[in-house]
Amino acid sequence: MFRLPLLLTALCLAVSGCAEDPRLEALNQGPPLPRGVEGVDDAVDGLIVGHRMMAAGEYELALKEYLRAAGDHGLTADVLSAIGSANLKLGRLGQAERMLRRATEKDEEFAAAWNNLGVVLMEQGETGEAARVFRIAFALDSGESAEIRKNLQGALAKIQNPAYTAENNTEFELVRRGSGQYRILSTP
Repeated sequence: MFRLPLLLTALCLAVSGCAEDPRLEALNQGPPLPRGVEGVDDAVDGLIVGHRMMAAGEYELALKEYLRAAGDHGLTADVLSAIGSANLKLGRLGQAERMLRRATEKDEEFAAAWNNLGVVLMEQGETGEAARVFRIAFALDSGESAEIRKNLQGALAKIQNPAYTAENNTEFELVRRGSGQYRILSTP
């Protein structure tokens, strides 16, 4: 069975390798556009479609769109974070954690990726590390996101009282970066 990161890396290398080969340039252009759509050669960005799928609760479709975005944009912090968040919603915690850690390595100031990594860690019972990660997200965000603040408070409450459960007071929430604002994707 292929591992997702290996597959994504191979896909990106293949796509970038083909784009640089002048012999394949004619193949990359494709057939001419039909009449009436000249100049309309761009599909809707996979990140945008993926975000819409996440908001609609279609996590598998969102993941497919995020993988398409990886082919278009490369494995940017935004793409890695989106893939990680979709995997989290699909219950693939190990994959989600790997993608979100890679996103925070690519962009250490990406508060949404730090927050979403904290959500994964809370799901895995790693409350102490999750609280540390939420603190980083909170500091990077300058305390402006209510969702990140709520997640940090929930993690700290769980540390102070191990009997505390998220169902009692807090549902940990994913956030994403887009147009400079954080938005809730959805809660379970």
